[in-house]
Amino acid sequence: MTGPNADLARPFPSRLVHDVRAVVAVMPDPQHPPMSPFSVDVAGEAVSIPSRIYNDELPADAQHGLTATQRLILHCLYSRHSDGMVRQRHLEQIVRSGEPWVVPFVVQLVGEYVVEILEAIRIGLSDAATPDSAQRLLYGDFVARNPSFFARTERRVVSYWSCYYRHEHPTFGTYPGCVILELLRAAAADRTGRRWPRHTPPGLTSTLSPCMPTASPSPP
Repeated sequence: MTGPNADLARPFPSRLVHDVRAVVAVMPDPQHPPMSPFSVDVAGEAVSIPSRIYNDELPADAQHGLTATQRLILHCLYSRHSDGMVRQRHLEQIVRSGEPWVVPFVVQLVGEYVVEILEAIRIGLSDAATPDSAQRLLYGDFVARNPSFFARTERRVVSYWSCYYRHEHPTFGTYPGCVILELLRAAAADRTGRRWPRHTPPGLTSTLSPCMPTASPSPP
């Protein structure tokens, strides 16, 4: 694939190449190139997902010709948009999906700063609290395959809580990001049959200095 949107094919498994091309073909050209890609393992295949994209949203009438899979791909891509409200709108369309290739788009947003997005993820992943549910198995498998990515996500959650939300949530355990992390750890423990490592202190409170980072935050 060539052209200004060529990099947008890399976040998805190779079997979706024709669907991705159909989506990218109707997306507006980006104002800037995609930013800071991160690599993860999706069901045994490496993909590279941009931290941010800068394409204007696709008009609703331009989506009519897309299949259900192609619309899901579109929502995944726009969940990486530079505008937080755009990210949230598209996240809400993917968070309950049972496709393994959707999972990294959701988990990446756990490590970002918009608390309304965290609340949407917490609600959307409610089935993952049920042992042996399809959602719990799906997210447990992803975390088990990507321990470094998940550890980095944990540290970012603490960083953003410390910078922006510790006055509203003096105890880290009440912060929505912490609630999601605990759910994902439990899912990974079920998947692997062992206790999953923790990279956030349990019971962390507001004794941290303001904006004391534990990892480099995600792009705004």
